[in-house]
Amino acid sequence: MQMITKFFKTFLLYELLMGMAVTGRYFFARKITVQYPDEQTPQSFRFRGLHAQRRYANGEERCIGCKLCEAVCPALAIKIEVAEREDGTRRTTQYDIDLTKCIFCGFCEESCPVDAIVETRVFDYHGEKKGDLYYTKDMLLAHGDKHEEQIARDRAADAKYR
Repeated sequence: MQMITKFFKTFLLYELLMGMAVTGRYFFARKITVQYPDEQTPQSFRFRGLHAQRRYANGEERCIGCKLCEAVCPALAIKIEVAEREDGTRRTTQYDIDLTKCIFCGFCEESCPVDAIVETRVFDYHGEKKGDLYYTKDMLLAHGDKHEEQIARDRAADAKYR
């Protein structure tokens, strides 16, 4: 009996019909494809994208040069040089992030005691040469100034869930 059943399944192309049934079931279902440049998927406020440095309300940079982000970076993508100012405080003279090395783990953001380095929601950036993805202190501060409103909203939403 089993041989007869196997013969009819082979002769009538049973497996092919079962595969076509699956295809037919999903053919008329609602499509979930996102047309990327025109549509954007919703992002979490904890999304980790392009880095930025923040400033205080008076315009002074937040980074105090503690080098915790450089020490905690597993990819060794951050390079910091610090100098002491006339008033005795330390500030960075050089703060560079090599995004070709960065793994976007968020450790730099978590280790910062003054919330100076953050990862924004920006994910659609590119570089045509290796040097295009090497962000300096001025570039990070400019990026932070540009997206400060969104960063502040994300920080407020994150604080609500802690």
